Amino acid sequence: MKILLMIGAISGFITVALGAFGAHGLENRLSEKMMQTWEKAVQYQMFHTIAIFIASILLLKTELTVFQTSGWAFLVGILIFSGSLYIYSLTSTKFFAMITPIGGLAFLIGWIILAYGVTKIVA
Repeated sequence: MKILLMIGAISGFITVALGAFGAHGLENRLSEKMMQTWEKAVQYQMFHTIAIFIASILLLKTELTVFQTSGWAFLVGILIFSGSLYIYSLTSTKFFAMITPIGGLAFLIGWIILAYGVTKIVA
């Protein structure tokens, strides 16, 4: 159960590090479009890192495994969505931009599952 909290903490650290790396290490090395792509990857990683924490806390409080499933979906989304955008920003390899929507789908699934879980505790 607590592994998702640790994953959230690690993801938060990585997000801040990658954001700083983008702002200070890639600033003059990438085109404006690729910098925007990098920044989008950082934003979505942080949003969904927070979502992992929310799912984890709800899991700890309720022990409903639906929240664990939601947290894992958010992690898969981070790895595929943000991961593919990071690689695309650095390499301009179109393949990575083409798989990004799979990560977006994982995010959507995570949010739907989270919402379903919330209906179980609010009802």
